[in-house]
Amino acid sequence: MSNTNYVFVIDTNKKPLQPCKPTVARRLLNSGKAAVWRRFPFTLILKKAVEIVVKTTLTLKIDPGSKFTGMALLEGNKVIWMLLIQHRGSLISEKLQKRSQRRRARRTKNLRYRKPGLPNKKKPEGWLAPSLVHRVETIMTWVKRLIKFCPVESISMELVSFDTQLIQNPEINGTEYQQGELAGYELREYLLEKWGRQCAYCRKTNTPLEIEHIHPKSKGGSDRVSNLTVACTKCNQIKSNQDVKDFLSGKPELLKRILTQARSPLKDAAAVNSTRWKLFNSLKTTGLEVTIGSGGQTKFNRRKQQLPKAHCIDAACVGEVNQLNFQTTQALVAICKGQGGRQKAAVNKYGYPIRYNPLKPIKGWNSGDLALNIETGEVGRVNPRSKSNSFNFTVPGQKAKSVHVSKLKVVHKKDGYTYTFCPQLSINV
Repeated sequence: MSNTNYVFVIDTNKKPLQPCKPTVARRLLNSGKAAVWRRFPFTLILKKAVEIVVKTTLTLKIDPGSKFTGMALLEGNKVIWMLLIQHRGSLISEKLQKRSQRRRARRTKNLRYRKPGLPNKKKPEGWLAPSLVHRVETIMTWVKRLIKFCPVESISMELVSFDTQLIQNPEINGTEYQQGELAGYELREYLLEKWGRQCAYCRKTNTPLEIEHIHPKSKGGSDRVSNLTVACTKCNQIKSNQDVKDFLSGKPELLKRILTQARSPLKDAAAVNSTRWKLFNSLKTTGLEVTIGSGGQTKFNRRKQQLPKAHCIDAACVGEVNQLNFQTTQALVAICKGQGGRQKAAVNKYGYPIRYNPLKPIKGWNSGDLALNIETGEVGRVNPRSKSNSFNFTVPGQKAKSVHVSKLKVVHKKDGYTYTFCPQLSINV
């Protein structure tokens, strides 16, 4: 049994067919009945039309997150394809902030740039920040892409949320509770997410963690989430009922980090809460049946089958699940890189141009295209040069080298993502 993803297949009229095993795809290629249509996700195109298509039930399951989103394609109870998307929302937010700072600096100085406008701009109802819209649009891009390559009949997503008001104040009720979000994860799951699923004191991972009071309850500490953390059994016993300032008196940097993190909210949870209904409504526009599941249900399904924690595995466990049969243990990883900026000039720290970027594409190539070096047989990333016929060619794990354009063959055109494969997951297939 293969440990890689199934291969997508379309006929000569680009009609999606049932995904096949890698061994079947290899036989189709060797016999000349099919050709490679796309590298990522790997898709074959048959050289003839298929009139009669065997009807199967394929379900696309989604586990949306702030930094990562997992996807899994299921045929009944068989998991045949998995994907992990790495978002770039934080990078978008950082770039927008830098742009705002540069514009503000130019306007406040005695320069000939236009003055700031009147503060009369009103954001429309349902407005989301660009970093949040990016998450929804990226997921929708992959959903539409998968619908083109395989016969998906239904979509199931995790409608996860953290009720931060209820966690902060367990006694909240009535009209106060109506102002908060619907209850989702329990307190323990919230703390595990907030502290990165590692001991707050020794940073140990993959060990049972216990809820621990930063300021001991025996000395007046509260049960509020801002006074709670997670710790391994050893650290919890050593700390006992000491105050955290006494326990970490010799480690001022660690003490400062814990106190700061304890007061900070869970930003990733806020991002997921802000985009969950936007994503749900966007998925409904595909015309497919869309069902939802809770985060607690996903966790229960994963633990019942003793599966490791991973976003793509969580996606497979969304909704009603009996027994999963994993046909693959390796997920495709798509890292969002964007399509490149429209900024025609690179600027210094003061916001003034220092050089101009050449127009793209250059000689038919864009930065980020994947190419095959005909001489060495290596596949790498291309960075073209406008004043030379030799391009920068970078193979993963190696330094960039200069290769003549005549020795490069296109493997995959830039589509805004960098692709790799995650390590083998410890799943019994």
